[in-house]
Amino acid sequence: MQVQAELTDAPRASWRRTLPWGKILSLASLTVAVLLIATALTAYLTDVVVHPGLVLSWYDLNVYNDAGLITRQLPSYLYPWTLTSTVRFTYTPFAAMVFAGLSFLSWSALRWLMTLTSLAAIPLTAWLTLGAMGKRGIGRTAMALAVGAIGLWTEPVTKALFLGQIEPLLLVLVVWDLTRPDHTKWKGIGIGIAAGIKLVPLLFIPYLLVAGKFRQAIVATVTFAITVLAGFAVLPGPSISYWLSGYFIRPGRTGAVDSLVNQSLLGMLARQAGNGTAAQPVWLPVTIIVGLGGVAAAALFTRAGKPVHGWVLVGVTSVLVSPISWDHHWVWIVPVLALIGGMIMSARGFSLWAWLAAGVLIVAVFGSWPWMSSGPLAYVPQRGLIGWFVQPPQSYAVTTLHGWELLTWNLFVVAGSVIYLVMAGSAVLQWLLNRIRDRQKPPPAAAPAPVDAPIDALLARAAALLRPDD
Repeated sequence: MQVQAELTDAPRASWRRTLPWGKILSLASLTVAVLLIATALTAYLTDVVVHPGLVLSWYDLNVYNDAGLITRQLPSYLYPWTLTSTVRFTYTPFAAMVFAGLSFLSWSALRWLMTLTSLAAIPLTAWLTLGAMGKRGIGRTAMALAVGAIGLWTEPVTKALFLGQIEPLLLVLVVWDLTRPDHTKWKGIGIGIAAGIKLVPLLFIPYLLVAGKFRQAIVATVTFAITVLAGFAVLPGPSISYWLSGYFIRPGRTGAVDSLVNQSLLGMLARQAGNGTAAQPVWLPVTIIVGLGGVAAAALFTRAGKPVHGWVLVGVTSVLVSPISWDHHWVWIVPVLALIGGMIMSARGFSLWAWLAAGVLIVAVFGSWPWMSSGPLAYVPQRGLIGWFVQPPQSYAVTTLHGWELLTWNLFVVAGSVIYLVMAGSAVLQWLLNRIRDRQKPPPAAAPAPVDAPIDALLARAAALLRPDD
């Protein structure tokens, strides 16, 4: 009976061994990811239909379009022009040239072009990030779709879509550039173009220098310089106003520094001090320390063979140190989530649960949670989790914060600072461990001479003596 049972179970055991479990799991994860992003997109489009005007207003895109029209017709009016008493065009002259080209499109075509490309930029950013981490095949695609689905429902992304902001496109441009192979001839051009439109990506240039990527830093710098020169060539008057009058370094030109939606270090300090001017003496040394620390730690990551960790840290640092970081500028949370996703793919045991917990916590903080606007509870992408604690018109109230407000009014800054400190600390710890490991390595010993080397030498000498003279 026992022999018969073994013979019966043998084909079954062979079937288990030959079944491609890895491929089945990969296809299953891809199916789940496709369903997840399909659900996320369906929910988003449903919300667009149910709450027209509250989910997509294209307010900032309207500013871009008007600036493009002004650039084509009355360029001297570009920076004096205001859409309202507080909203004006604040980007570079080169950006105005880009928007001038886009203004040839109809308003309807421009709106949906911006929305659809921005939607595509979210999973594409995740896909590029995962590829730079060495992830390939079905697993990479599945995780990119999953991160894209989750990233769509973060407050920075929904707010960027709501406004028709250019942030998701600048994000994917910078990430595309950073994830290209180092030997690529024109690597750095994407950073230069992005900085030519919006100055914040300039922080990646010192990072490239400190990380030893001199050619990429030079390409980025030259590209940025070309965008500036192009602005002077095509728009000399606005370029003089923007670059030579100090306009580009005035934080208040883009709005109230102390408003709730400015989730930067300066915004946090300004809310505590009462206004941006009072906060600047404290903010300047703090932001220099944070900026230098972020660049240095990112370079340590890159030199240790973890470039994705490095430039993700620079992205988070750039949002913290920028004088103005509106909530939609925190779209850098998408590559953070992609980085965590990549770590989850290769983690095991306790580290797997730690990365999962980190991802859940970040999504909870940056998630686009619904809040009361008027009538029943409705999803309105304006404040995310912060909106549960602070309602308009408090959003723009200048006040000194106390107790719980120090966290709830500065939620993105606090979360970003925690991400910054954890990543910078990890980079320093990695560097110290590498130094200790290198010191403990024994010096390479000289290769021992072969045992029969003396015998070979004697035989060679004897052969020379016996050789007949010429």
